[in-house]
Amino acid sequence: MTDQPVTDQPWIATEATVTACRYQSPGLSTLAFGFQTGEKFRIAFDYYAHGRLYSDEFQSPTAIPQNEHIPITYNPLHPEQNSRGQGSGTAFQTTRPPILIIGIIGSIFLSLLWLVVLHSCR
Repeated sequence: MTDQPVTDQPWIATEATVTACRYQSPGLSTLAFGFQTGEKFRIAFDYYAHGRLYSDEFQSPTAIPQNEHIPITYNPLHPEQNSRGQGSGTAFQTTRPPILIIGIIGSIFLSLLWLVVLHSCR
């Protein structure tokens, strides 16, 4: 759960609807992030605030069925900030680059390094 930032106004309670529940392979998260967490499910949800639909995601140790209603609170000044998700108000976002991109960049770098080594041997 996201800690609620201090504001002058209290956060508003509402219900969100689970739109998806996906299992995350523990092996993949270990490779990508270097550590294992107990949160194996990625839960996507939608909620209405001030007449607009917001979507967000969070990780959970247990599965929550699709169309299940879950309680959340949201910041009335910034409705995209909520008590469950990442606070982005959109799809789940991470600041860490995917392992695939790291692998591709690493391969290119090592290939160029190898070419420099071969060229200097002549």
